[in-house]
Amino acid sequence: MQTFIGTPRLILSQRFLCVMLMELVPELKLTLMNGGIFLIALYILQFINLTFVSTEMRKKLIDRSTFSRKQWNLTFVSKLLGVCVMILMFLTPITSQSVEFLFGVGIYCIGIIGLRISVLNFISTPIDQPVTTGLYKFSRNPQETMLILIFLGITLIIGSGIVLILLIISKLFSHYQILAQENACLELYGEAYQDYMQRVPRYLLIF
Repeated sequence: MQTFIGTPRLILSQRFLCVMLMELVPELKLTLMNGGIFLIALYILQFINLTFVSTEMRKKLIDRSTFSRKQWNLTFVSKLLGVCVMILMFLTPITSQSVEFLFGVGIYCIGIIGLRISVLNFISTPIDQPVTTGLYKFSRNPQETMLILIFLGITLIIGSGIVLILLIISKLFSHYQILAQENACLELYGEAYQDYMQRVPRYLLIF
């Protein structure tokens, strides 16, 4: 049990600091009810998405052949940070009594539904054409945008500040992967993709 000493004002400051630290680095414990169950649901959905697409379309989804060495290195750092985020999610119990939990579940569900729709938009487009239908009318990278929402949702569900920090850094690095993919689309589709880039934001709304 934590003991606080000093004046009432100092005790209050100590309690506030203790709560902040607990939120930044929650207790890590491997239980059945942790952030990992939401990750498992995500990857089951991803497996289903990839199972029902052609080999050519699957290659298009994961193609990194045009990346430079720098882009590969930045992508590797992003993936490494992503692995750290997922490990922490598996080790952090769910805080179901918090307000953040409810917001997190809502954001997670929006991300899951949006990811499914964006993948369907992607695989329903002929492989020799840029994807511009469905959610791609609002974002050039709706799959990445929805993945950000999914991971943000899980972060709120488990109430972990350190996971949020690592997630933000990871997504900053993955931004360079998105830039590389867009350059590849520009080379492949030419003016059609250039016009699309001028009409539709990279992620969402104006950004």
